[in-house]
Amino acid sequence: MRLPRSTGAVSGLLLVVLGLWGALIPFVGPYFDYSFGVNSTWHYTSDRLWLDILPGALTIIGGLLLIGARTRSAGIFAGWLALIGGVWFVVGPAVSLTWESGQGPIGQPLFGSTRQMLELVGYFYGLGALVLAFSAFSIGRFMSRPRLATEAGAVASGPWRRRRAASRAAAAGPAADERTAERPAAERAAGETAAERPAGERAAPETAPATGTGAAEPARAQGRPEKRRLFVRRRRGAYRTREESTAER
Repeated sequence: MRLPRSTGAVSGLLLVVLGLWGALIPFVGPYFDYSFGVNSTWHYTSDRLWLDILPGALTIIGGLLLIGARTRSAGIFAGWLALIGGVWFVVGPAVSLTWESGQGPIGQPLFGSTRQMLELVGYFYGLGALVLAFSAFSIGRFMSRPRLATEAGAVASGPWRRRRAASRAAAAGPAADERTAERPAAERAAGETAAERPAGERAAPETAPATGTGAAEPARAQGRPEKRRLFVRRRRGAYRTREESTAER
């Protein structure tokens, strides 16, 4: 069952904003003295590619997919994609120690201790924690939607069925009118004459429905002799055919 776009729209939008921040802050942060290593704008290194651009791109793609997700599987996949980006923001600086020997993942945080703390939180640890929170929330939201959507569909099925029955009745109306028009003129005239009589003059047999068991028995009795005659004729014809074939032999 398809889900409304609002299911993951807010979480997806927030994840897109966080992904853009994580991917671009190393290059635009030096504009307001918020930087690692060197305080120059748009300074590219391979460490910034692996630790900032790549997880930021995963978060952006996951957020965009969440905004457009209409099914349970699509929403869960998008949430996990963004969650992987958040995990990499958190563990990336520690993992980078396996391939570099410098001070810090993308260089030493600059300026005072308070600003260095804000740089570590804003570039990696706090950013990754926010991405993890929003992606996990979106995954849980999509996983809980099928049951709720099924209940909503069951509630909405009542009016839908009533509308469908009304449309069938409307379609059957003209067909009934056509069948009434096709009746013989004598039957219609007899029915109109009986309807115009006063209530006291109407006989009980005339008003009784013809579909009961009392009306069905005479019709059956009238049809039985005809069936018996046909059966006897067929048997006699079969005997004659046999006698003729025997005589010819």
